Amino acid sequence: MSSLESLLEDDEVRSISRRYFISNGFDGTLTAIGVVVGAYLSGVSDGITVVMIGLGAAIGLGTSGVWSVWEIERAEKQADLFRIEEAMLTDLGDTELEKRQRSARTVNAVASGIGPIIGILLPLLPFLAHDVFFTLLEATIVAVGIGVTVLFVFGAYLGSISKQNWIVAGIRMGLAGLVVAVLNIFLPG
Repeated sequence: MSSLESLLEDDEVRSISRRYFISNGFDGTLTAIGVVVGAYLSGVSDGITVVMIGLGAAIGLGTSGVWSVWEIERAEKQADLFRIEEAMLTDLGDTELEKRQRSARTVNAVASGIGPIIGILLPLLPFLAHDVFFTLLEATIVAVGIGVTVLFVFGAYLGSISKQNWIVAGIRMGLAGLVVAVLNIFLPG
């Protein structure tokens, strides 16, 4: 079994990665909804401009997800290693444990970066079809619908792994997307 397969079978690695993926995917999706509604309300005249703005957000949040989690997990794993070293009265640098922690950190950071990129890119898709299938208003409405659907899927998944009603959990998460869309309509900026 490869070390990646072994890491992905580790409950702790999966749990941490899942949290970062969903949390940052949630942030990315809400950001995308804010971007598309804000772009429409600001009078952006073409879909490609909305996509370019969204790609900038995806790059920023994706980089933030990878970088912040890399540093957070680096500190946490190092603190864990120090505690074990103190208890064992030995240096664990360059051991299998230290290497596994480093690999787990990489998996966590990648999951953290992918979440917001997916959360932003999916709602941007209708803007690629602006002037072909959609007006800007229609693309905005479809984008919000896609964003709410992505949020619903995140919530439904979390509901299913926690043995909650997945439909209720999905609706709770999806509702956040509608709230962001409405706040963008009624609040300036």
